[in-house]
Amino acid sequence: MEITNHVFEEIKDPTGIMVGKRYEFLLDVEVDEEDELYTPGGLELRVILAADDNGTRIVHYNVIDKLSRNVLEFALEDDEEAEVLAYCTSSL
Repeated sequence: MEITNHVFEEIKDPTGIMVGKRYEFLLDVEVDEEDELYTPGGLELRVILAADDNGTRIVHYNVIDKLSRNVLEFALEDDEEAEVLAYCTSSL
């Protein structure tokens, strides 16, 4: 899996309920044709990141087929999730 591009924005909490900050990342991802996540049109990861006194963590993510815009029912492996977290954290 290779992250090729991204955009992100801070999610505003007008209620003040959330502790810390939240960010939404949209990551363009390329995977090898042999990978179970592979789709011909490519993939996008939508990642919600939380940053507070306890550190930074992924609180939610979706794997999205770029062509159909369908959410795919796949979970990232632990090493892939760690890679995504490191990438997003370095982009803040």
